[in-house]
Amino acid sequence: MSVTKYYPADARGYADHGWLKATHSFSFARYYDPEKVQFGALRVLNDDIIAPGMGFGTHPHDNMEIITIILDGSLAHKDSMGHTQTIVPNEVQVMSAGTGIEHSEFNANRDREVNVLQSWIFPDKVNVEPRYDQTNFPEEERVNKWQTLVSPIDKDDAGLKIHQNAWIYRTKLEEGNSIVHDLHTAENGAYLFVIEGSVTVNGQTLNKRDAYGIADVSNVAMEATKDSDVLLYEVPMLQ
Repeated sequence: MSVTKYYPADARGYADHGWLKATHSFSFARYYDPEKVQFGALRVLNDDIIAPGMGFGTHPHDNMEIITIILDGSLAHKDSMGHTQTIVPNEVQVMSAGTGIEHSEFNANRDREVNVLQSWIFPDKVNVEPRYDQTNFPEEERVNKWQTLVSPIDKDDAGLKIHQNAWIYRTKLEEGNSIVHDLHTAENGAYLFVIEGSVTVNGQTLNKRDAYGIADVSNVAMEATKDSDVLLYEVPMLQ
């Protein structure tokens, strides 16, 4: 029997720091909900809006797979591995923090906000050598199909690599179209996050920024009731 949970957008945690408007799908910083600490190996999904010219100063991470997706604007990144990059829409950045990294992130624009989705996934091995990767994923290559953004480092699948048996997909599903995702293993679950639009999953309607978690299934089917932009995280459920 499948295990499902609906996560409405307006039930997420929220913090307004002036320069940063942060919305948390899971417990983070001062926001804590014992019912929303993580979904399997997916520990963080933050929907951040950063004011022009502002950002996060240099800070450390370790033993976490960090995935950054830009929805609007551009983000300047600098880290202790020597990378100085700017990330723009349709690009994805992955960092395996491993034994430890430090980095900073700033809105690269002085006249507009940047909207960032940042996800943290627990790794399946600790203290690996830190690594960085970034690439562009063309929008036209995800119309009415799953585009693989992230996949396990030991698999030949497309996408940027992380140290976990997890995948991240994105689709631009046009109104009236349906799509199915077959999970790779019975130990994994799926977490769907609607960036824009409206879809139905298992009879549940999901609108902008709503999410839906499902486990103990072999596949997930979704239909778009409006043109939609959706992320799917397939992650181990971590007993």
